[in-house]
Amino acid sequence: MKQHFLTLSFVLMLCSQQLWAQGTVEDYRRAFSISNRYAWKMKNGDVRAHARRGEHRFWYSVYDGEKTVYKEVDAETGEVSLLPENPEKPREWNRGPQRHWMEVPDERDGEVRTANGEVRIYHRDNNLWKNDAPLTTDGDSLCYYSAWGSLSPDERYLATVKIVPAPKHYVYYVESSPKEQLEPILHKQEYAKPGDSLNYRIPVIVELATGRVVIPSTDLFKQQYYVSAPRWDSNSRTVTFEFNERGHKTYRVLEMSAETGKVRTLIEETNSKYINYNLQRRIDLKDERHILWTSERDGRNHIYLYDRQKGKLVRQITKGEFYVRSIQHVDEEAQVIYFSANGRSSESHRTPSNGQVASDEGKANGGQGNEDPYFIHYYKVKFDGSGLTCLTPEEGNHEATFTNDMRYLIDTYSTVTQPPTTLLRSGTDGTIIKTLEQADISNLVAQGWKAPEVFVAKGRDGKTDMWGLIQRPSNFDPTKKYPIIEYIYSGPGSQYVPKSFTPWLWNLADLAELGFIVVQLDAMTTSFRTREFEEVCYKNLADAGLPDRIAWIRAAAERYPYMDIDRVGIYGCSAGGQNALSALLFHGDFYKAGYAACGCHDNRMDKIWWNEQWMGYPVDSSYVRCSNLENAYRLERPLMLVVGEMDDNVDPASTMQVANALIRAGKDFELVVIPGAHHTMGESYGQHKRYDFFVRHLLHQEPPAWSELQKKED
Repeated sequence: MKQHFLTLSFVLMLCSQQLWAQGTVEDYRRAFSISNRYAWKMKNGDVRAHARRGEHRFWYSVYDGEKTVYKEVDAETGEVSLLPENPEKPREWNRGPQRHWMEVPDERDGEVRTANGEVRIYHRDNNLWKNDAPLTTDGDSLCYYSAWGSLSPDERYLATVKIVPAPKHYVYYVESSPKEQLEPILHKQEYAKPGDSLNYRIPVIVELATGRVVIPSTDLFKQQYYVSAPRWDSNSRTVTFEFNERGHKTYRVLEMSAETGKVRTLIEETNSKYINYNLQRRIDLKDERHILWTSERDGRNHIYLYDRQKGKLVRQITKGEFYVRSIQHVDEEAQVIYFSANGRSSESHRTPSNGQVASDEGKANGGQGNEDPYFIHYYKVKFDGSGLTCLTPEEGNHEATFTNDMRYLIDTYSTVTQPPTTLLRSGTDGTIIKTLEQADISNLVAQGWKAPEVFVAKGRDGKTDMWGLIQRPSNFDPTKKYPIIEYIYSGPGSQYVPKSFTPWLWNLADLAELGFIVVQLDAMTTSFRTREFEEVCYKNLADAGLPDRIAWIRAAAERYPYMDIDRVGIYGCSAGGQNALSALLFHGDFYKAGYAACGCHDNRMDKIWWNEQWMGYPVDSSYVRCSNLENAYRLERPLMLVVGEMDDNVDPASTMQVANALIRAGKDFELVVIPGAHHTMGESYGQHKRYDFFVRHLLHQEPPAWSELQKKED
């Protein structure tokens, strides 16, 4: 009897394991097929709007459930008509070989011609030539003239730069398995890294009639990261150019006299950490007396008006706890600026308590509105800061297309949980003229699609909200326990959690189908909240917002007990690959397994512009402290390193050096090299390896045999 009881217990245990199993063949098949199952299942949602130049008319494309159709909108009447075909003719691209984006041009090619074509200026032997005679004679290989100049409006002068060239840094790649031959191919690519020498650029003015060269003092632009090409004013007497200091702590807009070479400062930005120069925008007004300028100087990106004649600030035009994202248009006659921004619609809303679900993207459970602070809306404001008007007030992330005169706009808005709505609106006050499209996702839902949950919790300081997503599997069962996997990309300069409706969140939904809960959030070190929020990254990229992420995940697991806080994995690519390995090295007590693809594991090995922006110049001990290479000895958790052998974004040697350090430290890890691949998460092979890695180390199950998954379903 006892033996029968034990046998029955064993059978029940096996049945229970099968019933509760995750990471099964069926789960894998769902994960691999999810992109096809969700493709083309939303209709009337993917609107791509275009304004007809000079008219109050738009046309747009949209998928109607069977095919892509094209419609035209008369903005004045609101009438919509079906077009017989795509009004945008296919473009023929015949641009020839393109320069790689890491290659710095020497600017010896090109030419400048006068309007009548009689005078041609070009580069020869380090100097400028006019037609068949030298225009300058003092250029040499150590300081030569750029051919990329521009003529003054009166065509008396040429503005260009003299360049002191720096030695070039190259990286090398071995293409092991080229398609066209058996033998490997060695590739060489220009690739400046932090600390490398850079070209030194000196703006100059050359008088065409005499060859006289006006060379300015470099006092205001000495320690260069970059100096832009000089740009003429309509008076032909002055040019402007911009100076970005090496280390990015000072940025200036400068004016230079074409006659005397005197340089003066029009605008200056300084910061003890860095100027976020990629987000700045400068618009010279037609009166040539004023400049519109965007700056983060008060902690958020706002618009400022400068008096160019005096080189003084007139006023800050936009103010408040919101972040200007871009300027769409400036109506100088009406003195109105059209711009987009995030955060303003949540200024007066209640902050949710820790672990709050932002249901419907902003109605925190039982509370007042609390719109996602990353949602983009469109506004207009007068030069004096008055008349601030929101043209797209509905809750959601907006994308607008305006007519040339800004009288009308097509506005599509959505959230990750609410499908898109497309409206025709007035550009005067945002009044809705007509609803053009309302997305239908019934076919998507019929395929088993489940929306992610927007979740808000406090970060490391216990005060600041972190906004993120929780993606559950389509067959989610709240009585089961689910390991957690975080998809991470925490590179400063942007934010990364999707805010608009997307039927297929590839970095979340696929893995979730295997029996995981997959999360993503924007933590400190990312952008578009405040400077303070982002500046945590300064000389500290290893931080990656990980303390905020851990606090957020703990809050989610506290709210949802089926999230297993003892089984947390992490994965990412590029900066996300660096972040994923940093999580294991510095927070291995929390993160139990990591997949790191094409990571910039030591910021000394990565591209100069991205790393000096956040880690500073000169290269110092902070680079060492943040290095995964230098800290590889800390690894105690399962790790899969992935790299494309032809990665032209992040030097693949960065991954190989980490592998070498791990081997020397006697650490167990997996290394996957993808032949012929460039900057990649791992392609289809790496995707399968990633699935197996997390199933093995978080579900603690042996993954299905690959041959089993290749069998056709009955």
